[in-house]
Amino acid sequence: MDTQQGEAPLPPPPLFGDILELTLAHVPLADLVSASRVSRSWERAVSSSLRHLNPAKPWLLVHSQSARPPYAVSARAFDPRSGVWLDVCLPQPAKHASTLRSSSHSNLLFMLSPSRLSFSSDPLHLTWRHAAPPLVWRADPIVALVGHRLVVAGGAFDFDDDPLAVETYDLRTEVWGACGSVMPALLKDRSASAGLSVAADEDRMYVTEKLSGVTHSYDPEADAWHGPHDLRPHGDVYCCLVGCCSGRLILVGLLGSEENVKGVRAWEVERGTWRARVIGEMPPEMVRKMEGERFCASSMSVCCAGDFVYLSRDSDPGTAVWCEVAGDGGCRWGRAESPAASGGRGQAERVVFTCANVGMTELNRALASGERRDVIRSA
Repeated sequence: MDTQQGEAPLPPPPLFGDILELTLAHVPLADLVSASRVSRSWERAVSSSLRHLNPAKPWLLVHSQSARPPYAVSARAFDPRSGVWLDVCLPQPAKHASTLRSSSHSNLLFMLSPSRLSFSSDPLHLTWRHAAPPLVWRADPIVALVGHRLVVAGGAFDFDDDPLAVETYDLRTEVWGACGSVMPALLKDRSASAGLSVAADEDRMYVTEKLSGVTHSYDPEADAWHGPHDLRPHGDVYCCLVGCCSGRLILVGLLGSEENVKGVRAWEVERGTWRARVIGEMPPEMVRKMEGERFCASSMSVCCAGDFVYLSRDSDPGTAVWCEVAGDGGCRWGRAESPAASGGRGQAERVVFTCANVGMTELNRALASGERRDVIRSA
C-alpha cells in the first residue's frame, strides 16, 4: 500500500484462525516453542496445528563421543516432521572416562565402568542416573530396559565369571539382582554390539542373531528365556534386525548381500506363532541410492519409537532410512540425509543411535535446561 512521504508503512495484517494453524504446520518443531509463547491464541494455534495438521514424530538422535580426552559427547537429531537436522547440546553424561553405548533399539544410553553404571532413558537425555556396576564384570553385554528393569546379559569373561550370566537392576528399588536363568548358549560367542539385534517392550527382551535370524526372548518377571525361533522369512535375507514399534514386533530384513543390497523389507512378527507378515518394502528408487555402498551386517542397527523404525549404520551416521508403520499394517519410507555429513566418522569418534518421541513437553524441558540458543539449533 502506498504511504505519504515520511509516514511509516502499515504493519501486515495479523495471522489468526485456520491461516495461522496452516502456517505453523510448516514451522520446524523446535521453533514452535517460541511461537507458542507469543500469545495465548498462538499457543492454542500451535497445539491445534500439531494435533490436526502436522503431528510431532519420533526423532533419530546420533550421539558422537570424541576419541580423545575429555571424551566429550555431542548429539545431532533428525526431525522427520520437518525434515531437518538439529544440533543438540546437552550436559555431559559423566565426568569419568567411559565408552558411550546405546541399546540401539530404543532411547537408552549407558556408560559402563568397573566403578559404576551410568544410564539415561529420557527422550533427549537431559538426566542421567548412576548406579553401582553389575555384580559380574562384562566387556560387551546386552543391555535393555524392560518395564522398570534394566536387563544386563552376557559379555562376561570366561576365566572369572559365567559368560552367559544375566542380572537385572530394578529402577524402583535401585537394587541389582542375579538371575537364575542364563542366556542361551547359542548367543555366547556373539558380540552384543555387532552380531546381535536387540528389541524390548514392557514385558520382554528379544535378541536376534543378525545373520541367521534365530531369536530368543527373555521375560524378567518370570526369569525365563524362550526360543529359539527362526525369524528369517527366506534365504534372500542376509541381515535380520528387530525392533518394537507401537507394541508390535517388527523385523527389518536386508536382501541380497553386503556388497549388493537388492531390497529392504519390513515384516510384523506375530508373537506366539512367530510367523512374519510383510507390511512394506522400500521403494526401488531408494534401494538404487544404496547401490555401491557396503552394508555390513555388523554395522547395521534399528531403533524404534512410536510408529517409526530407523535403519542406521555406524559407518555413515549422517544417513539413515526411516519407515513409518501405519495402523492398517502398511508403511511409508523416507531417507534422512544430513547435508553436513562427510559419509564417515572422520577422525573421530564413536557413534551410537537412539530414537525417541519428542514433542513440545520435551522441548520445553530441554530449553529450560540451559541457554536457549545453545541447547537446540539448526544444523
